[in-house]
Amino acid sequence: MRTVQLLLVIGLCVTSVASSLKICAFNVQSFGESKANNRKVMGILLKRRTFSSRLTPIPPVVCRLDRSNSYSYVESERLGRTTYKEQYVYIYRNNKLKVKDQYQYPKVGGEGTNETDVFSRGPFIVRFHSSTTLVKDLILIGQHTSPKRAMKEMDELYTVFKWIYKNWKTENVMILGDLNAGCSYVTTKGWRAVRLRSDPRFRWLIGDEQDTTVRESTHCAYDRSGKEIMAGIEPGSAQPFNFKKDLRLTEAEALEVSDHFPVEVDMRKPLAAATDELLLALFLFQTGACQRRCISIISLR
Repeated sequence: MRTVQLLLVIGLCVTSVASSLKICAFNVQSFGESKANNRKVMGILLKRRTFSSRLTPIPPVVCRLDRSNSYSYVESERLGRTTYKEQYVYIYRNNKLKVKDQYQYPKVGGEGTNETDVFSRGPFIVRFHSSTTLVKDLILIGQHTSPKRAMKEMDELYTVFKWIYKNWKTENVMILGDLNAGCSYVTTKGWRAVRLRSDPRFRWLIGDEQDTTVRESTHCAYDRSGKEIMAGIEPGSAQPFNFKKDLRLTEAEALEVSDHFPVEVDMRKPLAAATDELLLALFLFQTGACQRRCISIISLR
């Protein structure tokens, strides 16, 4: 039976925090039936209130999240230039977040294609409204870059941002996903050519010095969070969560979950608002061989 793999790219996780919205990115490596049926692994994922699933059963996963709350999801088409396909799925709490719009970045090449001139898998863009955060309207760009074209695709996300500003008239944009933005996937010279990196209006919340990988033998800032919305982000909240240390796991046990740590950032609530717990998650479903990934969140200053 063919294994359907999952990469959990983004989650606005349900946690007890002073902010009303926590955004987290988590690469759950090589997720298939074996991992889904591993109670120890799934117990760890559920403890952090993140979750995963195979490609088909999205509604059951939503139902399992939390019986006391209502969840909805919005998904992209299956994306990819070959038989290897991926899919983005945002799952969110519909009594706190509303989808105002969604957009699959333009197709080229005629009917039946789903790639752009630059992207191997075009970004999936969703516009959310939240009544309980300082930033009321937030646009999320979900993107998984091709490792061999990571810097070129990251640079092209600048063009995507300009499209959003032209059509939706907002700078409340956050880019999240597996951008392959670290170590061997980027070069010093290449970084200087990436407009998301060189343009001072953009900020990466997770610094180059951060280690977001599980293995002791690697020290890479693969998983990133990057800013407008600086006024709406809780200062100092962007950081990797070391679940290996928190749950007292061995390296082997942690690697059963993923070779990455989740990356978190908190959105501020209005001063007069009561604390809420929200959830939104973006999944990237994959079929085919799994490659080493990284995760990034970038937003505009």
